[in-house]
Amino acid sequence: MSPSPEKTLEKLGFSPNEIKVYLTLNDHGSTKAGKISKLAKIDRSSCYNSLKLLLEKGLVSYVLIGKVKWFQATGPKRLLEYVKEQEEEVQSILPELQARHKIAKIEGQVRLFKGIKGVKSIFLDIIRTRKDNYVFGSEGQFTERMPEFSLQFERMKKEARITSQLLIRKGRKELDSKTSEYRFLENVQESPAVTNIYGDKIAIIIWTDEPEGIIIENVAAAKAYRSYFEVMWKVAKVF
Repeated sequence: MSPSPEKTLEKLGFSPNEIKVYLTLNDHGSTKAGKISKLAKIDRSSCYNSLKLLLEKGLVSYVLIGKVKWFQATGPKRLLEYVKEQEEEVQSILPELQARHKIAKIEGQVRLFKGIKGVKSIFLDIIRTRKDNYVFGSEGQFTERMPEFSLQFERMKKEARITSQLLIRKGRKELDSKTSEYRFLENVQESPAVTNIYGDKIAIIIWTDEPEGIIIENVAAAKAYRSYFEVMWKVAKVF
């Protein structure tokens, strides 16, 4: 199901009143401010403020008939232009932000994530790092809880030339994957916690009803975890 215009505009950063005014103009065409406020069911001052903001964004224009302003929404394609302009503005400041981020980066920093979107951010970080991923504790929660994104993640791994090695408990079955290799360990208990080791980072995802995750960025810790993983990998059984 496609998202509603209201939800999409909200995600683009429009205020509730801006959304009401913009959609009212799309529905009713050229309209005076007083009527817009009535149709949108907001007070006049809020209506005028929203019109001002939409005019600044180039999403609304007006014509003067006598001394009265008649407002109208610009073509819907203007929304795409507006989004592109926002992207270009962000691109223009990225070099400075990246430089400042690098300077401020603290060894051993810890980042916490919550919910499905938070967990998705962790997997996207794995892709951005472009380093092979070493995993233990997987119970197939990723493909079960996020089936569509797990397929997308597989494609992104191929494009980034990332491979995974997964240690899983005996009896577990995983979907075939051209980017992953599996080995199993005996006498391992089922657990909701899955550990990922990639580059200088360790990501632990806890698959509870509302999943949570943590990324620890520490060279020494990642090296130690990787060393433990390699020991377990050597004694693990091949499928």
